Amino acid sequence: MRRIINSTYITLDGVIQDPQDWPDNGIKPDGTGGTVQTDLLFACDAVLMGARTYPGFATAWMARSGDPYSDRINSMAKYVVSSTLRDPEWNNTSVISGDPIAEIRRLKEQPGQDIVQYGFGQLSYALLEHGLLDELRLWVHPMFVGRATTTDLLFRPSVTTQFELADTLVLNTGIVILTYRLPTGSTPASD
Repeated sequence: MRRIINSTYITLDGVIQDPQDWPDNGIKPDGTGGTVQTDLLFACDAVLMGARTYPGFATAWMARSGDPYSDRINSMAKYVVSSTLRDPEWNNTSVISGDPIAEIRRLKEQPGQDIVQYGFGQLSYALLEHGLLDELRLWVHPMFVGRATTTDLLFRPSVTTQFELADTLVLNTGIVILTYRLPTGSTPASD
């Protein structure tokens, strides 16, 4: 069965929103962080996004090509959970508008590589609630952004879900990548 791997940038003050607007997000295409992101993308054959993530990703990546990351993300299957998106412009993009949990379960059961999800929002919490998020990679950035609204923060009311630390990688930029996996057979506990 395919796994869903979430990769989220987070600051020391818990901000996850708009990392492209942070003073320095510490990820350089030719550095270790860029290599780690590229390796993750090539270990997957699909991207899963919510309606808030899709517009930014589509705008940023449709205009790029000629490097391994851009070429890969543009060519792979993309699934967007949305009740309003009708005709996605980004190639190989399918909209999940019915029962997203049932459809995502079906995607996980299909043969293929893992599925990557970037950012942590409403869709991610739904995946947690239904035991569908298998791995969480938190890219902890050594900075305080100093401004945020509730929707900009990772920490929101949710189900209790226990993960196990699987790996830690410290980049020379000071970013620490914490990889957590859902223990086999575990289910979220509702609060």
